[in-house]
Order: sequence, then C-alpha cells, then structure tokens
Amino acid sequence: MFSQSELDLIKSSIKSIPNYPKPGVNFRDVTSLVEDGQAFAASVDMLARVYKDKNITKVVGAEARGFVFGAAVAHVLKAGFVLARKPNKLPRETLAKTYALEYGEDELHIHKDAIDHNDNVLLVDDLIATGGTMEAAIHLTRSLGAKVEHAAFVIALPDLGGVDKIQQLGVQAFSLVSFDGD
Repeated sequence: MFSQSELDLIKSSIKSIPNYPKPGVNFRDVTSLVEDGQAFAASVDMLARVYKDKNITKVVGAEARGFVFGAAVAHVLKAGFVLARKPNKLPRETLAKTYALEYGEDELHIHKDAIDHNDNVLLVDDLIATGGTMEAAIHLTRSLGAKVEHAAFVIALPDLGGVDKIQQLGVQAFSLVSFDGD
C-alpha cells in the first residue's frame, strides 16, 4: 500500500527526545513531522488513502495533535471534522467521558449534536500509547449512536498496550509507523 520511501520519510521526520517529559521516557515528537511540508503532506495522504473507500462521514480528532492530522484527513476524505476536547473548551452541550492516565485521570468531551446514528466515524490521533484517550473517544462516539470501527495514528507504541485495548473494543487500529518501547 505504501512505498518504503514514503514510510522512511515519515519515520525519519519524527524526532526522539530522551527523558521527556520525565526520566526514562523516549518522547516521539510528531511536531518535527508537521514542520516538514513533504512529510506532513505524505502522512495525511497516506492516512486518507487507507480510508478512502470506507464511507467515512465524520473524523473525530483527539486534542490536541489529533486536530492537526484529523482535520487534514477529513478534508481529503470530504468528511466532517469533530473535535474531542478537554473539559470547558467546547461551547455547546457536550457529552463527557473520564479516562485513566498513568498518574490520575482526564476527561474528553464532544458536542452532543456533532455525531449521530447516520455517521461512520474514523478516530484520528497523532500517537497511540496506552489507549486511554482513544478508548474515551470510542465510548463517546458510540454513545451518540455512530458507527466506529477504525482508528488511525501516525505513530504506534505497541509495547504500551493501547492498540490491543482499542482492538478489544472492536476498533481496527492502523498506524503509519511504530516504535518499540515507550
């Protein structure tokens, strides 16, 4: 589906930052990818290519870097774009889901009127690690009646279990590249 040169471009544009945000973590910085016009365009085109025949009506992007990729993929697919945000960021009535973080919890919100039973939703984020954010997005989207069977990421960290977590919820996870470890 993708050439080796496309995949190499994506992987080589992602910088690894050791010991960020805390000692022992090797942070995969996708901002270096979006700063490279060729790599950013390729990543969006590649993600959209995977879903072009899936009849996606809405793309849900998770705050914050999921907005960057999700909106661009929605544009290519000619689908609507829905923001999944942290608390107190959306002006209309929202539905919320709390999810676990490594140390504590957070909450994700979407507008109640943004998605309905007619929608076939693609979830998009820059990276999947433990899967908490995507699990919340899946629950929110399905609770509004939409079909959600696919989630797309630029980066997967499979050793952290998020891919398995969302696949157990019946959502197929796809990523352009993966990195071992954290």
